[in-house]
Amino acid sequence: MIAHSVPLLLWIVIALCCAATCHAAIAALVHPGSRGASSSRREDSPACAYESVSVLKPLCGAEPRLYANLETFCVQTHPSYQLLFGVASESDPAVNVVRRLARANPERDIELVIDGTAHGSNRKVGNLINLAARAKHDVIVIADSDIAVEPDYLVRVTAPLADADVGVVTCLYRGRRVGGFWSRVGALFIDEWFAPSVHVANAGGYGRFGFGATIALRRDTLVKSGGFDALRDCLADDYWLAEHARELGLRTVLSEVVVATDVIERDLASLWRRETRWLRTIRSINPLGFAFLCLTFTTPWLLTSALLGLGFENGPDLAQSAADTLVDLSTSFGLSARLLLHFRSARSWRAFWRDLPLIPLRDALLCLQWLAALFGSSVVWRGVRIPLDDARDRYDANASDSQ
Repeated sequence: MIAHSVPLLLWIVIALCCAATCHAAIAALVHPGSRGASSSRREDSPACAYESVSVLKPLCGAEPRLYANLETFCVQTHPSYQLLFGVASESDPAVNVVRRLARANPERDIELVIDGTAHGSNRKVGNLINLAARAKHDVIVIADSDIAVEPDYLVRVTAPLADADVGVVTCLYRGRRVGGFWSRVGALFIDEWFAPSVHVANAGGYGRFGFGATIALRRDTLVKSGGFDALRDCLADDYWLAEHARELGLRTVLSEVVVATDVIERDLASLWRRETRWLRTIRSINPLGFAFLCLTFTTPWLLTSALLGLGFENGPDLAQSAADTLVDLSTSFGLSARLLLHFRSARSWRAFWRDLPLIPLRDALLCLQWLAALFGSSVVWRGVRIPLDDARDRYDANASDSQ
């Protein structure tokens, strides 16, 4: 049993349990719910939302739903837009997918750019540099290859650019599993950890976002920020693109549009590599924020508070009584908040009950991945090893060279 005098270290652990419960409660309350997982709600848009748009889609390989995802960009209600698809080689399987898409949609302005010029260590950015050279319009939307969007997507994500103070518009995304068990676990990473954490940060006034799912900006903002050349050796190019626009005094808008992104990992090893890479990327751009991520893994803290509660004795000691009350409240409120977050993230009652047993696994896996992400000085992305250290220095050096 725990002694009557509660040591300082134990008070610290109790405080961390309470903080984790508070985060879970806030995340559950500010989460827009599954109804926010599409862009089907129509809004009146300003006339400038219909400025012509160039959509840049860097591709690499034939992903499981590539054609279906790209096809959603061909049915946009926006009256004037160009679709640019880029690959590094004629032998890339995505080439045939794009050509089939172009044949099926002859009315669309579709161009396939095949250019193997790398420009730097970040191959996606090299692809974007090659695509940007062919962009016809002054509003540019960069979108990952594995997302699917609603027909009003382009109209809505470009609308905030009507405000001269807005530099970048970016979108959150929801996970769409393509596969079996581990893709379900991976979708929960996005829906019940990443997206809620962003909503909490956004509600708290944090606006330093930039997600590869979508970044919309004007050409002059891109040029003034150093262009894609400034990102050629950078990890987290989407974040740095938005960050440099913010350094110009422009705001980032987190759009209400939420797109769907495919989660295709079919085994634990591939899921571990992908999610650990994301966490190391967060560590590289926001070390302090990364340190506090440990409070967002609810289940391990719930287990800790429950075990602490079992260890306290009933007695007259005031400190022990207060500690016992705190851990009991932390456990009960934390459990309720975690279940509420799961309920609001689920898209149906069937999904709620199906994925409910996965919550402890998902949170425990996140905790282990966070510990693993504490270490390591590089990540491997699309076969290229990119260093994590000196990200800011390399970005600033590239930006200076390109201006």
